Amino acid sequence: MGETNPAAAESLRSGKFLYIAEKPSVAREFANVLNERMTKKNGYTEGDRSIVTWCFGHLVTMSYPDVYDEKYKQWRLETLPFLPEKFLYEIIGDKGVREQFETVKGLLLRPDVARIYVCTDSGREGEYIYRLVRQEAGVKNKDERRVWINSQTEDEIRRGIEEAKDLSAYDTLSAAAYLRAKEDYLIGINFSRLLTLKYGRTMADFLKKKWCVVSVGRVMTCVLGMVVRREHEIRAFQKTPYYRVIAGVDMDGMTLEAEWKAVEGSAYFNSPLLYKENGFKEEKSAAALIASVCGKQAGDLVFDKDKSTPADIKADVSSVQKSTEKKRPPLIYNLAELQNDCSKMFKISPDETLKVVQDLYEKKLVTYPRTDARVLSSAIAKEIHKNLNGLASLSNVRGNVEEIIENGWHKGISRTKYVNDKAITDHYAIIPTGAATNILPKQPRLSVNVYELIVRRFLAIFYPAAVYQKIAVTLSAGSERFFINDKFLKEEGFLAVMRYSFSKEKDAEKDAPAKREALAKLRKGASLPIKSFTIKEGETAPPKRYNTGSMILAMENAGKLIEDEELREQISGSGIGTSATRAEILDKLVRNDYLKLNKKTQVLTPSLQGEMVYYIVKSAISSMLDAEFTAGWERGLSKVWEGTLGEEEYYRELKGYITRRTEKVLAQNNTEKLRQAFSYAAKFYK
Repeated sequence: MGETNPAAAESLRSGKFLYIAEKPSVAREFANVLNERMTKKNGYTEGDRSIVTWCFGHLVTMSYPDVYDEKYKQWRLETLPFLPEKFLYEIIGDKGVREQFETVKGLLLRPDVARIYVCTDSGREGEYIYRLVRQEAGVKNKDERRVWINSQTEDEIRRGIEEAKDLSAYDTLSAAAYLRAKEDYLIGINFSRLLTLKYGRTMADFLKKKWCVVSVGRVMTCVLGMVVRREHEIRAFQKTPYYRVIAGVDMDGMTLEAEWKAVEGSAYFNSPLLYKENGFKEEKSAAALIASVCGKQAGDLVFDKDKSTPADIKADVSSVQKSTEKKRPPLIYNLAELQNDCSKMFKISPDETLKVVQDLYEKKLVTYPRTDARVLSSAIAKEIHKNLNGLASLSNVRGNVEEIIENGWHKGISRTKYVNDKAITDHYAIIPTGAATNILPKQPRLSVNVYELIVRRFLAIFYPAAVYQKIAVTLSAGSERFFINDKFLKEEGFLAVMRYSFSKEKDAEKDAPAKREALAKLRKGASLPIKSFTIKEGETAPPKRYNTGSMILAMENAGKLIEDEELREQISGSGIGTSATRAEILDKLVRNDYLKLNKKTQVLTPSLQGEMVYYIVKSAISSMLDAEFTAGWERGLSKVWEGTLGEEEYYRELKGYITRRTEKVLAQNNTEKLRQAFSYAAKFYK
């Protein structure tokens, strides 16, 4: 900031410091840390040196088009596209919001306020909230500092205040925030009006409604497309039955299952009768294989109701391969991963998960939740012993914490994959602070369970990998090969900390130790009796419908649903929407009756109306349904934040896109094709 001139220095000595938070609850935490005798006023508190005030989330919003010109009040095609060069803003109409804005404005402009500390949430949206307030309040020539914190503990708040940077250091973040709002505003207004005016009547006539609005959003429409396309895949899917052959092998009085595969040397290698290498398209082919191995005719076999037939032959052990496999602890939770696990474990929506973890954050129990990062920063890694020490008071993980500290496993954490400054944009992963654990017994059961998820995932990163013993046995019966593959836990590693108090663990196989011992003794050349053969029928399964958790993950990975944990670790880049907005987008699609949500299973399916909107958008502005294209806009915003893409250039691209698509739709004449698509879709809905 350069040297402080004498007048400014005197102002700082004699003036007051104003702290502006995003919510009243956060303001209270800052007031407590300031440790002054504060007097409650209307909308703020004040002490000898400090003033603390707050917003109610957003106090300012973008004005509707008719504020620009009365002609935009009526939806008409000739007024599109609507692309203002200068945007208008206004205070939100709620009386309480207006009163609080006037309070905040008065404080921001008070002559005795020498410095403003911006304490809104540390992220793009929090930045936008304050920038709009200062813009509408007309703040000029004030010393403004940005407080950037990762939790609401006293130490973190103090650090944030001490290390607060000049607000100008976050100008590119502010630019990205303004552009994101403009983009959503312009795409929503232009394309919703355009498609409603062009096709709303056709849609309404089909549904026998007075009128229908085709609601379009940059992210919302893309997500709708993902759900509808998945439904189309399920409808088009045709089940294919297949038949596997399983040999019941006797080993020390124990029956083990060995699966047949048509490997090289088999009479069925590359046979057209196969469904993949381990099954047949028809049951009679499987029976013929069993007969040939037993030296019988297929007609001589007698199968019971379970499609099992006795046998009395020997199989030779042609190979025994042993190996070990290591499974490392997963990366730490970001919001998307936590929402996915909460959807699976507790059957709650992403929005409910966000509310729970936000409450845990405000109670100082966890760090900032709206994060996409799954790693720690090198700075927090140096202080991680504080978090661990705080968790030692929790009876259900005390032993784990003591084990970590006793072995010094936490000391080398900065050299692992769990610490990576380059993988963090604004906040590191969600971890327990170690503070305020005494209030846990008073929290709702769901909050305690979500907190336990976060704690155990965090503690797991300090543990060694789990080690499995893998055994692969190949049996030969004539020219055919049967395979036994098994895996046993050899060293528990991090799995020792992943036993949740709320889960009902399945009992391990009673004969697992005996089975492990028998397999371990097997040697090449041994001969084992086959006592039976069984034909197991299966069928191919259709793609799974998205549930709220898997959809959040798919949004994070730009439309790709990646189930494998380690593969997800390798994916980088911006997804669809942000950690702060994804839950609300799903909620809005359900509210609009474009998607149906089964609250018990959290499964998402399209409604007829949602599928009709999908067809309209596909025929008119198909790029809105493209996950990679939509993620590209988010990557562009990230570049603006990084300073590698100019604000004007981004806005020019946005205006060009909206203009071109509007012109294309205005020239279209495809109503009849849409009616046919609507009729097709209606067959699948009651």
